[in-house]
Amino acid sequence: MKRHLLALAIAIPLALAGCGRDNPNATLDTRDAAKDTSGSATPGDFGPPQGEPINAILTSPPLVPPATGRTAPAKVVVNLEVKEVDMEMSEGVTYTFWTFGGTVPGSFIRVRQGDTVEFHLNNHPDSKMPHNIDLHGVTGPGGGAASTFTAPGHSSQFTFKALNAGLYVYHCATAPVGMHVANGMYGLILVEPPEGLPAVDKEFYVMQGDFYTTSKYREKGHAPFDMQRAIDENPTYVLFNGSESALTGDNALKANVGESVRMYVGNGGPNLISSFHVIGEIFDKVWFEGGTKYQENVQTTLIPAGGAAITEFRTEVPGSYVLVDHSLFRAFNKGALAIMKVEGEPNLEIYSGKEVDSTYLGDKAASLAPVADAAAAFAAGTLTKEDQVKAGEALFAGTCSTCHQPDGKGMAGVFPPLAGSDYLAKGNEALVNVVLNGLSGPVTVNGQDYNSVMPPMSQLTDDEVANILTYVKNSWGNGGGQVTKEEVARVRAGTERSEGAAH
Repeated sequence: MKRHLLALAIAIPLALAGCGRDNPNATLDTRDAAKDTSGSATPGDFGPPQGEPINAILTSPPLVPPATGRTAPAKVVVNLEVKEVDMEMSEGVTYTFWTFGGTVPGSFIRVRQGDTVEFHLNNHPDSKMPHNIDLHGVTGPGGGAASTFTAPGHSSQFTFKALNAGLYVYHCATAPVGMHVANGMYGLILVEPPEGLPAVDKEFYVMQGDFYTTSKYREKGHAPFDMQRAIDENPTYVLFNGSESALTGDNALKANVGESVRMYVGNGGPNLISSFHVIGEIFDKVWFEGGTKYQENVQTTLIPAGGAAITEFRTEVPGSYVLVDHSLFRAFNKGALAIMKVEGEPNLEIYSGKEVDSTYLGDKAASLAPVADAAAAFAAGTLTKEDQVKAGEALFAGTCSTCHQPDGKGMAGVFPPLAGSDYLAKGNEALVNVVLNGLSGPVTVNGQDYNSVMPPMSQLTDDEVANILTYVKNSWGNGGGQVTKEEVARVRAGTERSEGAAH
């Protein structure tokens, strides 16, 4: 069918924008093989490229290259380098990522439908592995993988014509393919329709991936890849843009009230389907699976592994909007969480409520730099109580403050206070046991009776438990003291729990 399109004149007069506003079944695909009698190209033409070759502008996430802005197909040269680099996936946790362009996801590529793309894949001399690339926007064996097997220190080249408009995943396809993808080897290529996409105020590049490590979630130090966990499809981390901090804190996406926002969202997998959702926003349009038709007024959109979607919405009121995989344990316990901060004047007719970041943002509402600092100090043998208190304060904001409140006073008749609490006199072992294994039923604190439930927090690492409790013991008029990582490890080791409960 695609070959026939090179010879047939097909007029499908829309792209992502324009008449799509009135027709939700409108399409991105506007292939028109017509030429005028002079042989010059017309929009949608699949004839030879026009003009001088163009070097593609590649951007690192979350940035997106500018629109091509061309009215004719061109020869576009893409140079993409494979690098194997150690980077942070969580505060105090490093991982050896295999990357396209030195980032996870890889560099964003933007071309025009009908372009002839000359693709150069360069494998850095320091790489330990051969790599290749399979672009889902390519028509040809392996999507280019068959032509780009590249040893360290070598380069490969092939050429393809961008036949289909849409948003496509690319990834490494060198065996074992799943391992290469699980190490971060994926990205997005946008093939614009000939007339381009409608203008928006902000464009962002976000891509989800699942990661498999031999170490626990947020266990400090270097996290090695775990093949068995990958085969079992049991990820330690599920991340946007390769790190828990990639799109939070100072790295949060930024927009202003009244702006139109387009997100190019991909899912590298290698295993999980993403239920992509922005808390507090409704997608005006979603071009599902990166294809050519859109749905309107969407709350959550499924993005398969190896798939993509284009979402658009307009910001109406200021605040912190949270991007999640709505398989929620992935968001709040494996890292699939990002933030878009919108600034501007409130509109009380649309939304009047108060903003409580801690409810949704967890410990991402504040900087987790003290956590990484404490981990580094522990590794260097210089950890102090003050280091633990600072780290514990950052962790408490997301792990404990919703129930016990930021000031430690709890909620009268529901959650007992931690501020000035006589319960802390029970000793470190008892406190650690409560955090790891939870507490339910009647309890008396400062002479007041409570009967509620604290869930077990065994997903916390030993140092996180130690730092949170050290912070609590040294805050709000409590008597001070210190809990060590070793104490937590002893309690954890001596506690029976079901398989996987200790995370």
